Amino acid sequence: MCDYCTQHGEGKKWYLRAENYSEDLLSDLRRRRFITDFFAHPEHLQRESRQLDSLRNAPAFVQRVVRSLSIRHMKKWHFGQVLPLEDVRTIFGFVNSVVRLPCICRYVGLGKEARYCYGVSMGPGGGALREILDDLDDSFISGPDTSGFEELTPDQALQALTDHESEGLCHTVWTFRAPFIGGLCNCDRSDCKAMQATVIHDFKVMFRAEYVAEVNPDLCAGCRSCMRACQFGALAYSATNQKAVVDHTACYGCGICRSMCRHDAITLTPRADSPVAADLW
Repeated sequence: MCDYCTQHGEGKKWYLRAENYSEDLLSDLRRRRFITDFFAHPEHLQRESRQLDSLRNAPAFVQRVVRSLSIRHMKKWHFGQVLPLEDVRTIFGFVNSVVRLPCICRYVGLGKEARYCYGVSMGPGGGALREILDDLDDSFISGPDTSGFEELTPDQALQALTDHESEGLCHTVWTFRAPFIGGLCNCDRSDCKAMQATVIHDFKVMFRAEYVAEVNPDLCAGCRSCMRACQFGALAYSATNQKAVVDHTACYGCGICRSMCRHDAITLTPRADSPVAADLW
């Protein structure tokens, strides 16, 4: 069980509790200020990315200390967790509004708008979160090169995330000063700063999913489509058996490999049932 499930989920999946999407949580002034600063000053992602690159040259003990302090800070303020499409479907079943907006990571890294982020709210029309973002007249979200927010029905949003999954993107859910959850993103290692920090630099700003992938060798055709889709390097190929195999110690349980398998050979099983991955988050 992940830390967030213990602290904010009463022992269940924390991101499936409607209380963590509550409009009341946005009355917290520190949370509102963090959201405003996060979106109004996207350059902070570039600065943090450069700091991660430079940290590689620091002594090992310095890296350990900085990593520990940074992760502790991120868990309080802006932390995410991978989740599969079926849990996304559950979230869209109880939130009252979904707005699509430009991805801050793609804006910073690629210099252009790419709509892979979805604000979710218990309020209508984007709720109080949208009100906060609407006030950011000079931000990349509301600038002259963007088309602003798109309001989507839950069914439209689910279809959009299904389409993103077919592109090989990994779904994630994000806090803005825990436990408030403000949005879902669709990430890949080439463009997502959080995934790069987690996978490349070992700065854990993304929890693994509550699941791990399993390959049924009787159904696997050895085509390796799953290997090409995995963002985390968790799949390998057995030349002897001509089958794909999953490394549970590397698997984030996103389910992208499952969606890419044409033979329905991959399923997701509870992480808690895996002897080697139950405590890996």
